[in-house]
Amino acid sequence: MANRGYDVVVDVDEGGDLGHTDLQQDDLEFHSSNFNDPSNPRSKILPDTSTQFGSTQNPTPSKRFLWTLSFYAQYFDVDTSEVLRRCTSSLYPRAPFLDILDGNPDLYGPFWIATTLVFILFIAATISQYLSRNHDIHFEYNFALLSGAAGLIYGYTGFVPVGLWALLRWFGAESATLVECWALYGYANVIWIPVAIISWSPISTLNYVFTGIGFVVSVVFLVRNLWPVVSVTDAKISRVLVIAVVVLHAGLAIAIKFTFFAHGSPAVKNPKPSGDEDGAMNTTTSLLRF
Repeated sequence: MANRGYDVVVDVDEGGDLGHTDLQQDDLEFHSSNFNDPSNPRSKILPDTSTQFGSTQNPTPSKRFLWTLSFYAQYFDVDTSEVLRRCTSSLYPRAPFLDILDGNPDLYGPFWIATTLVFILFIAATISQYLSRNHDIHFEYNFALLSGAAGLIYGYTGFVPVGLWALLRWFGAESATLVECWALYGYANVIWIPVAIISWSPISTLNYVFTGIGFVVSVVFLVRNLWPVVSVTDAKISRVLVIAVVVLHAGLAIAIKFTFFAHGSPAVKNPKPSGDEDGAMNTTTSLLRF
């Protein structure tokens, strides 16, 4: 064993049980080490050049171009639990929302939140219209409510953040990206989903209360998270930007209230009597004149 290059040779019992062996001074044999000998293969320790993926080259990030699907897929790379956590954070804000995004804003949540809100607005407005209708007239679905909800929600959530982001860059506030602005406005729409569900009531006062709650919760969420971004600009400009955010969001709340949950709203057309009903009314009028 001494010719194999060991520094210390330990003599153990025949059973080979070192743990139960009482070592004495005579049981140890010391030999000169030959690890520094170039002819010894044990002295040649090669560095580990392998990487995590078995490649010796440094990984380089792949480029994503605007016209490729991978460019847009990176903004939908989020799981359901993370989307639910961000939705909860928009209703019960405990930390700045940009910190919750943690440099990974998504468009998956804002898209499906807006889509869900569009259909719930249509369904709730249809129920509200059905309850307030004249039961002597045949009820007809008004699909103009669906297109109106899509135009209002998609337009507001899509174009207002673009304008805000452009103004922020113009005035030197570059701490929020365009996708983060989209995510911020998209998750701000979460509160409107329960508001739309409970606003089908024909009682106008309750609709005003529910709409007011939705406006307050969502506008506080927006201002609370946008103020650190706009505050780096001039004090007067930052106040103007915040006022613009509040006014535009108030316009959204008013449009939702008077378009989908108000009797006689411009989007709700009163159904006209059918041809048979017109004929019956004309016959009755003729008989009365006769």
